[in-house]
This record gives sequence, structure tokens and C-alpha cells, in this order.
Amino acid sequence: MAAYTRIQKWLKSALIFTVFVNIYWCYGHEIVLDDDIFKASPSKNVVNVGIAKPRRFLLYDVNPGEGFNLRRDVYMRMSNLVKKLREKQEWILVLPPWGRIYHWKSPNLDQYRLPWSLFFNIESLNQHVPVIEFTDYLKEIGKPEIEEVYTLQRYAEGWTNGKFEEKYDERECIDRPAYNAKEGGRFKGWFWGYDDVYALNFKCLSVQGFASILAPMLWESTTARSVFITRAETLLHDRFGGKNYWLARRSMRFAQHLIDIGNDFRKKHLKSTDEKDKTVMKENWQDQKPEKGTAKGGPYLAVHLRRQDFARNKRKEAPSIENAAQQINKIMKDRKLKTVFLATDAHKSEIDDLKNQVEGKVVQFKPSKTIHHQYKDGGVAIIDQWIAAHARYFIGTCVSTFSFRIQDERQILGFDPNTTYNCFCGDKDLDPKCEQPTKWDIMY
Repeated sequence: MAAYTRIQKWLKSALIFTVFVNIYWCYGHEIVLDDDIFKASPSKNVVNVGIAKPRRFLLYDVNPGEGFNLRRDVYMRMSNLVKKLREKQEWILVLPPWGRIYHWKSPNLDQYRLPWSLFFNIESLNQHVPVIEFTDYLKEIGKPEIEEVYTLQRYAEGWTNGKFEEKYDERECIDRPAYNAKEGGRFKGWFWGYDDVYALNFKCLSVQGFASILAPMLWESTTARSVFITRAETLLHDRFGGKNYWLARRSMRFAQHLIDIGNDFRKKHLKSTDEKDKTVMKENWQDQKPEKGTAKGGPYLAVHLRRQDFARNKRKEAPSIENAAQQINKIMKDRKLKTVFLATDAHKSEIDDLKNQVEGKVVQFKPSKTIHHQYKDGGVAIIDQWIAAHARYFIGTCVSTFSFRIQDERQILGFDPNTTYNCFCGDKDLDPKCEQPTKWDIMY
């Protein structure tokens, strides 16, 4: 019974100690614990507890005219900026909701306020830097408010003496301001279609340099808990192709529901599975470090043929349908392949023309109405990329970010760069062979 009483007293003392620590932690007071609690020493026990600093949030957006895959690239720049910021303070990256993009042209789909989880694995992103959806940010803040907005812009005078140097300055807005103060001093503008969201302050910032150039400003020149950077594509990668570049890129795994749809299509229509193709992914992207050339790929040629605006404005990079078919036929003959997987924005008449000239079977992914409505145009594009990334050989369209992202994916899977970094020659460059994309090695 005596032992039981001693245990009761010890538990009571422990409970009192825990309550004291939790109460005083919130207020940053010095905690003085009575000797009787410990029965250990006649001296006083002092614990200094500081106030926990609140999390800070970095929000960003890009030029409305930029496409899906360029936006993915800007995410990498901003995530690595947050990685830099976290060296001194607890910053969280807020993911900008997806909205209608130039290539998302399906008129019957609602393509606004789309979360990143529709397209990407959020848990995977969080293994690089902490990220949250915009709706979760609003819940945490408790009101539809962003403290400061900075619109990035060029320097009106250009480079001084033609010399590039990293710098930034608060300046008058060169273009018409996108955010304007309304009644009550709150700034209104485009916040991804959330009409109730407002900002407390707005400024234009002339900047030239790499993403990390903003770190000192965000550490030292503002105490705002939430900062929104618009036109973030103005900032450059700190080191394109470097370790942090690839850490961010490797963390951008697609949402599993899109991968599953792509894998099912590969199995049914292209005789392709990860086991046969040697493209099995590790559960954690940080463990995915295959030797170059170990991936075999499915028994098909993958083609990304960009048309529409490229056919009009980039004729050097975009071949005619006839010449595209000629290049496809040559690769199929050289690689002994009989099936082509085609990802393209070409009109139906051009696709039919291409199919008639290709000496083999041409396959496309065409989503059901259910899949299309559920995962939108962006989800369909990702499924196309996933299927193309698993081919025995890939040829894309030069300077297209859609092709760039497929090439990245193939590098991550372990394909030979010679089967990956290939693009169509324009009509004027067929002989001799046109310049091909630069081969980038992953830095682990």
C-alpha cells in the first residue's frame, strides 16, 4: 500500500510539472520548479523557454499566359527558395491553385481552383520542402488575407552598361498594377478565382537574378507572415541542373491515380509493364537512384509532336506532317519497333494524315468521359507524359516544355540519354541532322 501511495505522489508531481511547462511555454516566462517536486537538490531548477515563432508562408503565381509545364518549372525555383529560407526561419510554400491554361481548351470542363493533389503526390513534395494547398493556408490563417503582394518586373532601363548583375529594388510599376486598393485600404485582384481574398499591401519589385536573391529581403526587410510573389517566372534557377534542381524535380511525382491509369493503358495497348520494362519505381523518390541505361522501356516509340502555335510560330522546330512521318519511320526501322504512341495537340485531320503515312500502328490515349471530367485536361496531359516516358525510345519537339518534362521523367527512371534527348528536325534542318537537346545527368 505504501508503494502504491508513493507511485500516486510521483504521478501527481509529474502531472503538475507537465502543466507548468505547457502553460509557461506559451508566454516565454522563466519557469522555477520547487525543490519538493524532485527531492534532488537544495538548489533551484530553472528552465528558460522561448516563444515559438509562427510559421511564415510564401505564395506565388506566374504570368497567366504560361503553360502547365513551365509552371511546374517555376514550382522548382520557388521550392528551392523556400529551402533556402528555412535555413533561418520556418517558411511553408503555398501551392497556387491551378486554373484554366492555354492548352486546357475543353469547353465543358470546370478547370478553376484545382488543387495540386489532383495532379501530384503532395506527400512526395513535402519530402523536399513543406507545402500546403491554398485552401489549407486559408484555414490556418483563419481569414481570406495575404499580408503582402510583390509583383516582379524587369528593370525599365535594362542591364546597366550591358552587364548582368543580381539585384532588386522597389520601383514604380512599369505596367498597369494588377492589384488595386479598394474601400478600406484592402488590395483586390486575381487570387485564383477566390473573390473574397484580399491583400493588405502591394508593391512592384524590379529584379534580375536567381531565386535565392529574394531570401535576404524575406528574412530581413519584411515581418509579414504571408508574402505573395507574382510573376515568379522572372526569377532564375539558382543552379539549373544542379543538386537542388534535381531534388525538387525528383520530388514532383505524379498523383497515383494518374499513374495507375497510365500503367493500365500501357499494359492493355502497348504490352508494357514496369517489371518487363525495368522501370519499377522505389516507394520513396529519395531512394530512386537507378544506374543510367538500366531502364529498358516498352516495345514502342513515343512521339510528342507539338503543333498549333508551334506550327504557326516556330516553323524551324516544328516539321510538316510529311517530314514528321519520315523521321518516325526511320526511327522505327532503326529500332525495330512496330508501334508508335502519339502525344500531340494536332487537329484530327493532321493526326489522320500522320497515321496514313506512318509505317506501323499509331496509338493514342483517349480518356473516357468519367476520367476526363474527374482529372481535367491537365490530368490527361500527365497520363500522356507518363506513357511516353516509359517507351523504348522517345522523340519530342525542340524547346517544348512538355517534351522537357518527359525527358526529365526518363532520366529519373534510368533510361539511356541517347534514347531520351531527341527532337524532331524542322523541314529546313533535315539534312544534315538538326541540333539535338542537351543531355542532363541527374545530380544525387
